[in-house]
Amino acid sequence: MSTSTLSRVRTRFPSALLAAVGLAVGFGIAQGTGVRALGGLVLAVCGAGAGWLWYQRRGLAVAAGLAVAYLALFALAHVLSLGLGWPAWLAVGLVTAAAAALSWVVADRPASSA
Repeated sequence: MSTSTLSRVRTRFPSALLAAVGLAVGFGIAQGTGVRALGGLVLAVCGAGAGWLWYQRRGLAVAAGLAVAYLALFALAHVLSLGLGWPAWLAVGLVTAAAAALSWVVADRPASSA
């Protein structure tokens, strides 16, 4: 991969998409296959990719904060579903939207020109 390609990925590919895919698709794969570890692998790979983008765009402190938030939202989905009795798809949908929104606001949103 050329340097210019890496530069474009760092600046244009939305980390919010990786965060959302990690949570939603990871859940879907775990549910669909019955293999939770496979869903966890998707969660981890997408989280690592998003983390790399966060680090490249905003530095270590922001990347670490977003990684903690990503994992906390993953845990929150379990609390909402198992602890409060919400349907699993609703809990995952809520935390997926929250993770994507947080990632976009903190790391993906273009800097204001004003």
